[in-house]
Amino acid sequence: MLPQSVRLFCLLPLCLIIAACTETSDTQVLRVGHNLDTRHSVHQALQFMGERLEQYSNGTMQLKIYASGQLGNEREMLELLQIGSLAMTKVSAATLESFVPEMQLFGLPYVFQSYQHRWAVLDSDIGSHVLSTMNKAHLQGLAFMDAGSRSFYSCHGAINSPDDLKGKKIRVMNSPSAVKLVNALGGAATPLSWAELYGALQQGVVDGAENNPPSFYSSGHYELCKDFNLNEHTAIPDVIIASAHIIKQLSSDQQTWLAQAATDAAKEQRRLWREAELQALNNVKSHGVRVTHVDKAPFIDKVAHLHQAFDGSDIGDLLKQIKALAVAESEVQ
Repeated sequence: MLPQSVRLFCLLPLCLIIAACTETSDTQVLRVGHNLDTRHSVHQALQFMGERLEQYSNGTMQLKIYASGQLGNEREMLELLQIGSLAMTKVSAATLESFVPEMQLFGLPYVFQSYQHRWAVLDSDIGSHVLSTMNKAHLQGLAFMDAGSRSFYSCHGAINSPDDLKGKKIRVMNSPSAVKLVNALGGAATPLSWAELYGALQQGVVDGAENNPPSFYSSGHYELCKDFNLNEHTAIPDVIIASAHIIKQLSSDQQTWLAQAATDAAKEQRRLWREAELQALNNVKSHGVRVTHVDKAPFIDKVAHLHQAFDGSDIGDLLKQIKALAVAESEVQ
């Protein structure tokens, strides 16, 4: 029986059965898929990446972007990358957990001490090493994008401390790390698809969820949940990833242009994300949502053992390096 990714590719509409990388007499076109709409900062940044790539290559390389899940969900697009049927995609680091074990790092709570610390880590040799771990899965990590910090929101009272999670059913992604986190804090983790969540909140199947401000706003969940509590328990980045098979077909110059264009796009996306985050918070407040910056200390204490479980492992070593970088930064300041 054919692998799932191959079967998926064979089932695509005829107009989408295209080479991951096509070449005309003058131009090489790389196919890129993602599952977000065209208004999202990720799509805008990938368009920016295409512009930069054309500029760096003097018009000899282009991106063809397929948005809104036209080529499948994140897992399916990763599988297409692995067999070289798609050149690039953007996925959440959470989706990568089942492909690259090191990605469990980002599902752990309170890995980063601040926004500045997060990007100091991801832009350092630590971040480069994490991207390189994808090679074992026939993937090549190019750059990290911002997906914000995830916080709790509830339709039935504020979540200002772990005690407020007791008895509450909280929707989480279908991720082992996310389930462990909410359960450790005292809630009842309930994995559900994003598409099902609005109805589940409306019908009381779950009491709340956790996500970043732009997602809370764009989903319309603010219509049902009037408490958004910024405990910022995880900061799971998005990642621009290329197929290792496709990368090997490019010349060294082409690889350099692509890497630089991805770096430029990631920086642009972070700027766009921050704007979207501030706008989302202002919008939900205008609709009567109580946005609260909570004391993170009780949350951090409650989940400390989740870090300790990785002592002596590769992820444990990364956690030590990340903490050491935070200490070094504080000493400089």
